[in-house]
Amino acid sequence: MNKNLNPTASDGDDTAKSFVDQKQEVDLNNWHRKDHFEFFTQFEEPFFGVTVSIDCTLAYKNAKEQGNSFFLYYLYCALKAANSVEAFKYRIIEKKVFLFDQIHASATVSRPDETFGFAYMNYHKEAKQFNEEAITVMEQVRQSKGLHPSKSGENVIHFSALPWLNFTSLSHARSFSFPDSIPKISFGKMIEQNGVKTMSVSIHVHHGLMDGYHVGLFVDKFQLLMNG
Repeated sequence: MNKNLNPTASDGDDTAKSFVDQKQEVDLNNWHRKDHFEFFTQFEEPFFGVTVSIDCTLAYKNAKEQGNSFFLYYLYCALKAANSVEAFKYRIIEKKVFLFDQIHASATVSRPDETFGFAYMNYHKEAKQFNEEAITVMEQVRQSKGLHPSKSGENVIHFSALPWLNFTSLSHARSFSFPDSIPKISFGKMIEQNGVKTMSVSIHVHHGLMDGYHVGLFVDKFQLLMNG
């Protein structure tokens, strides 16, 4: 175990017990990011964001050949990539930093009435199990009302899809008075040029917990998984 981490129990919401995972408190005094954490947590807006283009030619082909939802295909790849990068599993809770064993998905799901709800999906190492559970959760959200049909803890990524827009940048609605350290990843419209399918992906993260280097690790891993 990392000597800078102290194991504690996660205090997730009872309505989403499957999201209760182990977390470890980081010893800030011995953490190599202590100065960065203390510096950026003083900012009114400690998040930074980038937008990248992901080649999804093979991913789209594989999803269709397998009879899977392309949305769930790339969502799973992104979630698996995030779980492979330690920085994406850090969270700030009551001014302390914790490292979760694993993180899950909090994704927007569109409804027929042109609203959306948040769907909370467990991460599984096996894509088949993730897809089966996610399909059920998405259908429940589509038939529900309100933003939060279910609840989860801090150990999620905020995912959203904007399949109508080929954006080159993106900003998020944020309450600066509300403490937040959860990464936010958004997917744009898939476009095709000369037989190559690409999709814009926006990534916003807390600068006290990670830098551009860590976002680069995530993007590289995500692209690798999308390549099958």
